[in-house]
Amino acid sequence: MTPDRDAFPWRRLARQTGWTLLVIAALLAFAWSGHPGSPGDGARAAKPRVALFVNGTLGDKSFFDAAARGLQQAGRELGLHTRVIEGGRDPTRWEPALADLAESGDFDLVITGSFAMVGLVQRLAPRYPQARFIVFDAAVDTRACRCANVHSLVFRPREAALLAGHLAAQVVGREQGGQAPVLGAIGGLPIPVVDEFLDGFTAGAKLADPRTRVLRQYANSFSDPATAKDIAKALYAQGAGLVFQVAGGSGQGVIEAAAEAGRWVIGVDADQYLLYRAAYPQRAAHILSSVMKHVDVALLQALREWRAGRLVFGGIASLGLAEGGVSLATSAPAWQALPATERQALAALATAPPRTGEAR
Repeated sequence: MTPDRDAFPWRRLARQTGWTLLVIAALLAFAWSGHPGSPGDGARAAKPRVALFVNGTLGDKSFFDAAARGLQQAGRELGLHTRVIEGGRDPTRWEPALADLAESGDFDLVITGSFAMVGLVQRLAPRYPQARFIVFDAAVDTRACRCANVHSLVFRPREAALLAGHLAAQVVGREQGGQAPVLGAIGGLPIPVVDEFLDGFTAGAKLADPRTRVLRQYANSFSDPATAKDIAKALYAQGAGLVFQVAGGSGQGVIEAAAEAGRWVIGVDADQYLLYRAAYPQRAAHILSSVMKHVDVALLQALREWRAGRLVFGGIASLGLAEGGVSLATSAPAWQALPATERQALAALATAPPRTGEAR
């Protein structure tokens, strides 16, 4: 005798419940496949989310602005959801904010940069192994932390700074009638990543003319243009025909001082002539060149690799002249007015620069 199906209502309920669970499971699987907090290499997510944490604020016309520009370009090119978080000037707020980004699961990748953030990432990366980090302009110490979820990007700015010093000594020496060139150099802080610029600049200047004197000082801040301006004015008063600034936002004060003194300045990180040309043409006219650290290009390339699933976490990429990570800006009219022999000497030096060591 065949039993009536409706005589066993629990069987009908089981069938209905089973279909419901299958539908729910499918929906959950679909949602999770594109969830921004899911682990992975970025290639599997339809619209990955990437955050850039800035330990400061945008508007420096230099380092942080370049990083934001690279992220925005990557967002357009690679179809990413991007967000820039400005951490402000209070260092005590940086670690909690970065930890919140890593813990939230709202982002597939968290990017941050500068020497000040390395220690924080080394503490947070092992705590949140499911998160993925890119650190730029610094490298985590993989011997000191379990940082297999961190990709480090470092630069070799000394190579381009050497070209800037060579250029500066030639220009100032020529303008001073063949006398021993006097140059100035202002750093934001006396730290290795800044000193690498200044050391390269000094080496290049002395390569061009061993008699060159380079007067070096520090603003002791990357966000104090008034102090940097006062220091630059003092250096110009001591006879410096040009000042090279490696001071982030403080460097804006150096550029102001150069315009007021009628002397030259070499900028840093971005092509500062192009940044100043429209809004401040009088200041731009005194920018001879800039030592460019292509943070935007480096981040864009790293994000391309990540999106394709090829970025090596736990590894370090080192970028110098040969890799296009650094260069000397050539957009300023003052560059175009250089004697052909000076441009040729710089081109030869860029092709075969002296050995300068790895970026610190």
